Amino acid sequence: MISFNKSIYRGSTASLLTQHGKEKIIAPLLASAIDCQVMRVTGFDTDRLGTFTRDIPRPGTQLEAARKKARLGMDLRGLTLGLASEGSFGVDPYTGMFPWNVEMVVWIDDTLGIEVVGVASETTNFSHLLTVNWEEAEIFARTAGFPEHGLIVRPQHEDDPRIRKGIADWKTLREAFLWACDEADNDCVFLETDGRAHMNPTRMEVIAQATRDLAHKLCTLCPVCNTPGFQIVERVPGLLCEDCGAPTREARAEIHRCVRCGHQVTVECQGKAAPAGRCDFCNP
Repeated sequence: MISFNKSIYRGSTASLLTQHGKEKIIAPLLASAIDCQVMRVTGFDTDRLGTFTRDIPRPGTQLEAARKKARLGMDLRGLTLGLASEGSFGVDPYTGMFPWNVEMVVWIDDTLGIEVVGVASETTNFSHLLTVNWEEAEIFARTAGFPEHGLIVRPQHEDDPRIRKGIADWKTLREAFLWACDEADNDCVFLETDGRAHMNPTRMEVIAQATRDLAHKLCTLCPVCNTPGFQIVERVPGLLCEDCGAPTREARAEIHRCVRCGHQVTVECQGKAAPAGRCDFCNP
């Protein structure tokens, strides 16, 4: 774990607006890394900003939603420090074949006038099934990691407004399945993984990774103005191939920039070469 010897936030308090248990992961990690107390904030239904179950669409981008949550928490507690987490699900950016979870943890410091974002992404268990068969539903549930990971059930199709969330035991799942069968005109039941953080340990681990990334950035100070968040903002391609020496799309340098004063440093990747498998000439 990162030491908070370089943290300027020792003894400070930051708000965290959440209703899905994210403080259980985020608070101890930041307490250990930067010696900052994270105060869980309630009093606002964060589902109003969008839900994974599509009954309330999320306006704007993932980052905008996290930023809005952080601001709401700060306003509710009258604090100048705030953070919030927001996730998204899609397909992996490499093959387009696997479910993928991207998590962002946004830190806002109004005293310094900065925003720092921790990011992490991983494969996940996000999936769904439309079926009329209980045995198929059982197989799907086990594959999705049920009952440790919660499930959601709808009758008829994926956008039916009738919904049962937070299903975390076999008896409740069976009851919800039979209810959906009775409600559906086509006898079909739509099952999907519950993407909310408190119902999805796999997602919680990605939130933890994003929090560690945030902590690392908050402990990395600008060499000019001593502000937290001196971080990589760009990777410059062109690392030479280990076999043929041609430039590749692998990064040959990293650009670090301060979020406050804009001071920038380019760090060359010295003593490294790109594997031939990443070379368009050796491996077209």
